[in-house]
Amino acid sequence: MVILNRLPVSAFLYQLSIYELILAGVLFLGLVIQLYYYLGVFLKIVKFRGNPSNNIQPPVSIVICARDEEENLSSFLPLVLEQNYPSFEVVVVNDCSSDDTDMVLERLMRTYKHLRVTTIKQDEKFTHTKKLALTIGIKAAKHDWLLLTDADCRPDSPNWLSSMAVAFTQDNEIVLGYGGFIPEKGFTNKVIRFDALFTAMLYLGAALVRKPYMGVGRNLAYRRDLFFRNKGFASHSQLASGDDDLFVNEVATKSNATVVIATGAHTRTPAKKTLEGWFKQKRRHLTTGGRYKSGSKWYLGTELFSRFTFYGSAIALIALQFYPLIIAGVILLRLIIKLSVIKAVMVRLKERKILLISLIYDFFSPIIFGTIALTNKFSTQKTKWR
Repeated sequence: MVILNRLPVSAFLYQLSIYELILAGVLFLGLVIQLYYYLGVFLKIVKFRGNPSNNIQPPVSIVICARDEEENLSSFLPLVLEQNYPSFEVVVVNDCSSDDTDMVLERLMRTYKHLRVTTIKQDEKFTHTKKLALTIGIKAAKHDWLLLTDADCRPDSPNWLSSMAVAFTQDNEIVLGYGGFIPEKGFTNKVIRFDALFTAMLYLGAALVRKPYMGVGRNLAYRRDLFFRNKGFASHSQLASGDDDLFVNEVATKSNATVVIATGAHTRTPAKKTLEGWFKQKRRHLTTGGRYKSGSKWYLGTELFSRFTFYGSAIALIALQFYPLIIAGVILLRLIIKLSVIKAVMVRLKERKILLISLIYDFFSPIIFGTIALTNKFSTQKTKWR
């Protein structure tokens, strides 16, 4: 441990080892970068006051792809069909379902005249991903504004569509919404819900600093014309994932994308029941990261790496007994700012009881996602439809 006894700065620095200087510099740099994300990016979600009032309410096509989703469609599709909005249709693509999805849809079509169904039949000689089903649904849609969600998603309110449509203006082509998970008891559910929240903090915050890079298919809108002008998913059609994040990463600009985080504009999805199931889902989702634009990779990688180096250098300096009280104060400063911002974002996005889980996630997620990246690189995973 180095003790400072009123020495000149030059003498003080001379007493420090090169390793301590490097570690202290890494710690300071990691702190500065982390404060930029929390105060310069994530805090904008809290300060965002919403989109300007818009009474146009253009006609909208809600597009949903479903494979073996009879239970979810029975529970959640009526909530989509009963939205408070003057002119909209719901296009469901029944993609090779082997359960009673077709019967559920036929029953609902008798009640809801604005429900339209397109069916893809099973072909043993041809397999396809969700992107084909989504493309067929978009082609079948009648209106220019498309609002996408999944069969296992439920809107947070009957005003979900109208809340999202506030941003369907002439200047916008992409609207990013929040898709969370349904709260349940248990550690796994809290981890998954916080992961979704933090992912939203990254992509919603990026859009608010005019650097949009992704959206989530659970709650995403864009113009049909934008889809066809950019040839849909042609550039990554061979990948199972990417119908939401890769497409937005390709076509979003600083001027054509906006966000909606108003109360009632969210969707909720049942979470995986086990950490193993979540891990496999994250593996599939993270297969698309390598195809992001370089700026998006830097944005995501810098946050993750700065967090890793911040903790690593702090632990090393404490082990070296390098002013442990000062190092503890630096950690506490970041912790207070981090928890304050996360709590404020939770309030905006109507999330509860996941603040404490952020402490575990904050420390271990760089290790988890690093492991997933290595696993994806050196092994293959049989991809599912979604």
